Amino acid sequence: MENVVLLAFLAGIFTWTLTALGASSVFFARKHSERLLDGMLGFAAGIMISASFFSLLMPAIEHSSAWKYTWFPPLTGFLAGGLFLKALDSIIPHIHPRMREAEGIKTGLSRLNLFILAVTLHNIPEGMAIGVSFGTESIASAIALALGIGIQNIPEGFAISMPLRAEGASIKKSFFIGQLSAVVEPVFAFIGALITTLFASILPFALSFAAGAMIYVVVEEVIPEAESHGNEDLATMMALSGFAVMMLLDLAFS
Repeated sequence: MENVVLLAFLAGIFTWTLTALGASSVFFARKHSERLLDGMLGFAAGIMISASFFSLLMPAIEHSSAWKYTWFPPLTGFLAGGLFLKALDSIIPHIHPRMREAEGIKTGLSRLNLFILAVTLHNIPEGMAIGVSFGTESIASAIALALGIGIQNIPEGFAISMPLRAEGASIKKSFFIGQLSAVVEPVFAFIGALITTLFASILPFALSFAAGAMIYVVVEEVIPEAESHGNEDLATMMALSGFAVMMLLDLAFS
């Protein structure tokens, strides 16, 4: 058990590192490109959707074979994950780069602090997904999921730091917040792996819960943001590419 939890934690650190790599582009990029950002967000959305299905929902269904109603764990877990993120989204005060009004409970927090809360909220499902995937018997599939999330974290870090820079934040501050967006991933990867190894019976629920949470983030935030600046075709094609990359990774490691 200790090895699995440690591996999940290290995988979370890996994905956090790749987010920092993407955010570091703010030191070199001179211009803010909406088209590039939208394409990157589309790619990230495709990877997240593919990972939710191939790396989380399919294993959840497989681990539900002992249940009389095999559909019950994946269905209830999936819906619970989405509702959980909806609840957090409604309660935690946060704001996204191009938004004027904050969401969640009204507070006196600065725009910067609200943005930090937003990027933290966005990355919780990814950390959970990594952790619970290491709770399955297939370490190879869990590594594939971590690799896929890590790949999509590169454009994600870029897509967070560059808009901040465009809004007037310093280069160092833009990078710091960009990499900070994934700091919760090692934490929730550790928690997810620990829970699923201690309570193996909840594995199908945990896997589908993480899938539902990730799909909520994609539909609620990533896709609308990627298609809000007139680059719908590019974002869609990049989403297809991201889906294919994650599908290839999962099949190659299975």
